[in-house]
Amino acid sequence: MARIAGVDLPKNKKVLYGLQYIFGIGQTASADILAKAKVDANKKIADLTEEEVAEIRSVITGDYKVEGALRSEVQQNIKRLMDIGAYRGLRHRKGLPVRGQRTRTNSRTRKGKRRTVAGKKKAPTKK
Repeated sequence: MARIAGVDLPKNKKVLYGLQYIFGIGQTASADILAKAKVDANKKIADLTEEEVAEIRSVITGDYKVEGALRSEVQQNIKRLMDIGAYRGLRHRKGLPVRGQRTRTNSRTRKGKRRTVAGKKKAPTKK
């Protein structure tokens, strides 16, 4: 099992898809990394030699920000938005959708489980 950037990659997958288990590496970045490292994308991770793993590791550490460094940068960006009082920062603080989605319905992922608000009693109707 290859370990790159602190992540154990699944040995039964192709290298192109296995690299995507690393936070910050998608399909395009994975293909670029393999091209720079001169590794066949269709090879299984279990079939990689130590030299190929070392080459992939050196390309990733040299050219890409992944895992912990990337996560901390994203959190710092969100914290900066909150500190300067930007609209997006306020939405993050309130736990609401940030990118302009509607909130009257939907947005349950951000808002969480529905909380019933006590409503007014209906006034009796006169006949």
